[in-house]
Amino acid sequence: MQMRIRVIGFWLAAMGAVPAWSQVPKTADGHPDLNGFWKGTRDTKPVGNIAKDLPGLKLPLTPEGEAAWKHNTTATVDPESLCILGGIPRHNASGLPFMVLQTPRFVAFLYFYSYYRLIPTDGRKHEEDPDPSFFGEEVGHWDGDAFVIDSTGFKDTQVWADENGSPHSDALHVIERWTRPDAKHIHVDTTIEDPKFYTKSFTYSRTWEAGEPGQRLSEYSCAENPVDREHLGFGPGPIRPDGTRGYIDPAPLPPPPPPPTPIKH
Repeated sequence: MQMRIRVIGFWLAAMGAVPAWSQVPKTADGHPDLNGFWKGTRDTKPVGNIAKDLPGLKLPLTPEGEAAWKHNTTATVDPESLCILGGIPRHNASGLPFMVLQTPRFVAFLYFYSYYRLIPTDGRKHEEDPDPSFFGEEVGHWDGDAFVIDSTGFKDTQVWADENGSPHSDALHVIERWTRPDAKHIHVDTTIEDPKFYTKSFTYSRTWEAGEPGQRLSEYSCAENPVDREHLGFGPGPIRPDGTRGYIDPAPLPPPPPPPTPIKH
């Protein structure tokens, strides 16, 4: 009896020595708790580029994929700027925050642009001929401590696979493995397979950090913004050698205009 008490005491002491941030919270059914508000970290470079983990940031494009990439970057306007859903894999590369709502039967992802996706976890299989959609037909299951999302049936028009205009076709197949390495972080490994546009499958990985307690997404009405689409140019704009979007040496902003002259009465 004394030995049992001693062992329990050692176990309690060891648990107390483990930092709270390293203890992964669990749901009532024993799975890692993915609920919460998640935001990007400064370690994700370049953000918005699914080629982030590939040598030289170069995607393994097929000739058809090269043609689709050229079309996206020279003849199409960024779909998200027109209030078209970004979908997957784009949202996994995005720098925008999101929330997860996890239940025993569904896991929901809520995005900054007021988009959402709902992944069933009831053991269902893919339909033989799903209707194409921006997020694809998604089915989820738990593989140990990893939440796995398998998605097929994607749209192939008005879609960019990331913020840089990378393409994907209707043959896209995406597998996401979501894990929670500790209480402060959530991680995904996104495997992208598209035999029409890519010569081989590849993986995009990243980690987000937890927001402040009680933090949540704000209302965002995208439809109120693209009121002047004529000024939007084709493609994602300039892309730096490090894979990020933007000019290397941006021109300085012009001086602000002078204040208006008061009207004399």
